[in-house]
Order: sequence, then structure tokens, then C-alpha cells
Amino acid sequence: MDRRSLIKRAGIAGVLASGIAPAVHAQAAVRWRLASSFPKSLDTIFGSAEVMSKTVKELSGGKFEISVHAGGELMPPFGVVDALQNGTIEMAQTAPYYFTGKDPIFAFGCAVPFGLNARQMDSWMEHGNGRKLMDAFYAKYNIKSFSAGNTGTQMGGWYRKEIKTVADLKGLKMRMGGGLFGEAMAKLGVVAQNMPAGEVYQALEKGTLDATEFVGPYDDEKLGFNKVAPFYYYPGWWEGGAELEFFVNTKALAALSPENKAILEAACAVAARDMTAKYDAVNPTALKRLVAAKTKLMPFSKDIMDAGWKASMQVFAEHEAKSPEFKKIHQDMRAFQRDQILWTRFSEYRFDTYMTSVKV
Repeated sequence: MDRRSLIKRAGIAGVLASGIAPAVHAQAAVRWRLASSFPKSLDTIFGSAEVMSKTVKELSGGKFEISVHAGGELMPPFGVVDALQNGTIEMAQTAPYYFTGKDPIFAFGCAVPFGLNARQMDSWMEHGNGRKLMDAFYAKYNIKSFSAGNTGTQMGGWYRKEIKTVADLKGLKMRMGGGLFGEAMAKLGVVAQNMPAGEVYQALEKGTLDATEFVGPYDDEKLGFNKVAPFYYYPGWWEGGAELEFFVNTKALAALSPENKAILEAACAVAARDMTAKYDAVNPTALKRLVAAKTKLMPFSKDIMDAGWKASMQVFAEHEAKSPEFKKIHQDMRAFQRDQILWTRFSEYRFDTYMTSVKV
């Protein structure tokens, strides 16, 4: 007699009494911990982790829960990759370029100077070779990646003094998020400092920092940088579209049921879309408030942009000469970018340029 006939004839009580379990049974509850590299005060970035966690819980009916911990709660903000690699936590939310000290390739998972904008990054990751190439690299650290959202093109940062020429950058002590940007700026004479966002205000106030870059108007306003560094420059040519990532320990991911894997992937996609949309919604009004509060909003000169481009290309060439893997990923990204720029000339750029010239 087959299982189905037995269940039909004997009923569930009889089946259980006979020691034969039904084919369908409740899944065991799954409890994960996520460590973020960001403070709770950044409701845009940290909020992405909260949206993801909430979505996972709702989609699983409470059977799969991920507790979210701000930077510093479980470990230092920049300790999440080590924790994932050794299996201390199941998941993290971070900016990959924080870890270029381990390997400069990490930068391609977030942003590189004169790299992709938000839409291009999303396209390269999900429909180009980006995710495949980066996950092959992350595998060395027992990591699988999912997008946590994109900030869009960032601002060029806050400065205690006006930056008129390339010479004004020499000797400038500047907090930078990490990545290849610091190497490019070093060629221009900037002294790069990598520190968590929560420590920057005091450093600017004391004068141990001359400048900082973080994200954009909404986050920067929350951190109060305008109160201690009045000059606000744009654009952040080193972050045309900074991708934040959910990193998942590969062993923990492999242990999930197919249903929970699908739930996690869907929840990450929901959170990523929400973060990017939120930034676009809140940055304009924050910028208006900053300008009303006497922030000096200024563009980088073409000379500074050109110097940044030249320095950045030197940095890429140096790393390509040392690492075939770096070269492979960089060249793939640039080939994708060239096609994106070509298409943008006939679509977004043309439309946006016109719209900025008329009164809406």
C-alpha cells in the first residue's frame, strides 16, 4: 500500500500511530543575525536592513527571522567580513569598498571613481556579469551577495575651506568611505582617513579632519556636517552610484530550504528598491534645507574633475598590472559602461538636460 492510500484510509491519527510521517510537515524555525556597518540614525541605509528583515518575517509567516544590529552592537562596523568568513554571523549589510585593505577588488561591489551610476550598476549586477564576477571573488570570504540598495550619485563632500584649484587639495586630511578613491586622491595630495560616520563630526569640529564625504544631503544633514564644514561640493565623481550590499555566509545560505532562499532573495530585492527610491525622495528637500541654513553649495571645477580622472586611471592601471582578476572585472565593467553611456546619450541624458532648462 502506498503512502497516499494509507493516509486516506487510516487518517492522520492512524498514520502517526503507525510511525509513518506525512510527506508535508512544518519547517523548523530559522533565526539569523545581521550585523550592519551603519548606525540606526541613518534610516535610509540602516532602514534597508530593517525592511529586508520585516519582509522575510512576513513572507515566512514568522518562521524565518533575521535580527538586525547596528554597527558596533555585535562587532566593529568594519568587522563584518571577518565575522562572515568565520561564520560568527549569518548576514551583514555594508559597503564593500570598506574592505579594499583586504583586496582592492572589493571596490567593484560598491563604487569606483568615474564608475557606474545607480541604474547602470543595477543593470551590470543583475543582467551583466557584475554579480557573477563579484560572487566568484566573494567566495574566497565565504560570502554570497545581494543588493541592499543604491544611494545614487553622491555629493563631493564637506570642506572647512574653499577648494578652488587642485593645489588646494594638497595636504588635506579627508575622511573617505574607502576604496580606490583614496588612492586616487592620494595622488592629488590628499591624506585619506577611513573612519565610521559617527566619529566624523567631532574630528571636523576639532580640526583633526579638514574634509569629509559621506553620501548626500539627507544623510549628511542628519550627521550635521554643515555645522562644522560649510563648503559642500558636487558631484562625488568617485561614487556615481554606490551599491550597498547584503552579504550572506555561504554555509548558512546553503542550509536554507528552497522556500527560505526564495524568501530571502525576494526580501533583499524589496529592500534594495526601497532604499534607492527613498534617497531620490528625500535628498531634494534636504538640500533645500541645507542651502537655507547657509551651506555654500559649489561645483568642482573642470580642472579638479580632470585631475581626478587622470589620477583614477593611473590607479586602475597600477592594479591591473598586479592582478589579472582585478583587470578582468574592471575591463568587464568598463565595456558595459561604454554601452550604457552610448544609450544614455539618446535617452536619459537628452531628456534630463532638456527638463533642467524649462520651468516645470
